Amino acid sequence: MRDRSKPPGVGAVIGWTALAAIAPGAAHLRAGWRRTGLALLCAYAALLLSLLWVALTSDLGDLAGQLVSSSWLTGVTVASLALGVAWFVLVVHSFVVMNPGTLPGAGQVVAGVLAGTLAVAVLLPFGLLGQYAAVSQSALDDVFSAPSTSRPTGGGDGENDPWAGRDRVNILLLGGDADTHRVGVRTDSINVASIDVKTGNTVLLSLPRNLENVRFVPGSPMARRFPDGFRLPANPDGSREDLLFAVWEYADAHPEIFGGREKQGARTLIDTVGYTLGLKIDWYALANMWGFARLIDAIGGVTVTVPQDVVFGKYDEGLVKAGTRRLRGADAMWFARSRTNSDDYTRMGRQRCVLGALLSQADPATVLSRFNQVALATKELLRTDIPRPMLEHLVPLALKVKNAKVTSVQFVPPLINTGYPDWSRIRTVTAKALRSSAVTRRPLTATAAPTATPQATTSRTPLPRASSTAKPDPTAPKGITEGCG
Repeated sequence: MRDRSKPPGVGAVIGWTALAAIAPGAAHLRAGWRRTGLALLCAYAALLLSLLWVALTSDLGDLAGQLVSSSWLTGVTVASLALGVAWFVLVVHSFVVMNPGTLPGAGQVVAGVLAGTLAVAVLLPFGLLGQYAAVSQSALDDVFSAPSTSRPTGGGDGENDPWAGRDRVNILLLGGDADTHRVGVRTDSINVASIDVKTGNTVLLSLPRNLENVRFVPGSPMARRFPDGFRLPANPDGSREDLLFAVWEYADAHPEIFGGREKQGARTLIDTVGYTLGLKIDWYALANMWGFARLIDAIGGVTVTVPQDVVFGKYDEGLVKAGTRRLRGADAMWFARSRTNSDDYTRMGRQRCVLGALLSQADPATVLSRFNQVALATKELLRTDIPRPMLEHLVPLALKVKNAKVTSVQFVPPLINTGYPDWSRIRTVTAKALRSSAVTRRPLTATAAPTATPQATTSRTPLPRASSTAKPDPTAPKGITEGCG
């Protein structure tokens, strides 16, 4: 039964309609539609309790992983649009049941305009959420298009354990210098992120682009072609194209080595880097360096400390001035990549600083506020063989990494001689870094390590402090932003 009491005024009509937008059914109860109002309030309460239960009982990482799956994104898109339309109708109907026709003419106009504005306003967040979900699905489908059969291999249960019983997952992270005037893929930056699947502790292993005499997996086509290491005649100007950065491009350009099979560059580099470090590489991700610039622009730039002026450009016409400053994408990339007055090892350090700044400053609020730009930049940035279904597991792992210990090892002089690398030493240092990552809870620094035995460590006798004149241990992993100011 509807209440035939005195009709409310303009303020009451708008007030109860606005209240109904956040407490569905309130206007219906005020207007005497008791059954409808109670049903709406009960349904709304059940929805809130369900969301609260999910928030309290779900692991944030697992929930984030599910939300990037194709089925969930489709569901979010459809559900958000449906809820948006339903909320729009609810506000309009709440306004109608308040009987605005009894208001004076001017009051009806004011109330109608305000109610219409409110109805559109409640629709917008749902529409925005649906649009975000649709854009996310499109970007992820474009980037992660590899066959779903690609998974880590190990000794565990592959059905219930996405990591197949392994303690670590190893992803080859490459920075390519693709451009309109260049042919092929040259990997300007070569890193392996080795991630502990339980803790998220990560070691970033950086190999120099100018590594010479690269060894290939024994028995592989490239090893048969270059049994003594990757070696080609020097260019007329003395430069070399037989360095680590050229392995991908060389393999792609010579399908005859692989029995006529084309596009073997990625697989060859993955196997080669894995063999060099003594690791099993699961997947690769190739980032176009200038795609990185667009991603940095999408989040509004990154703040880095430039230790000294960095000159760049064909005619040294560009300059990134020294100091702590917020850099746009192009300047950040020139700071990371400029060769003027720099060697490859200095560039590797600057690249690590930019990557560390991007990881630490790309917070969820920033990404959300610039979502469309980030999604578009990501589509232009990445090329990978990570299959789409694995994102459900990699996203929770990435959240662990965000709050875990991230250290780095750079295989540069004096740790190794890039012209005559000690392959055994590279593998030994890699294994040591992974062991340290698994045990140590705080980031390691490059200071001299104590020489106490494990027994002495557990005794009550204080450990001796490292001498201030002790030389840094070149094999010790460093925090990813250590030395970045």
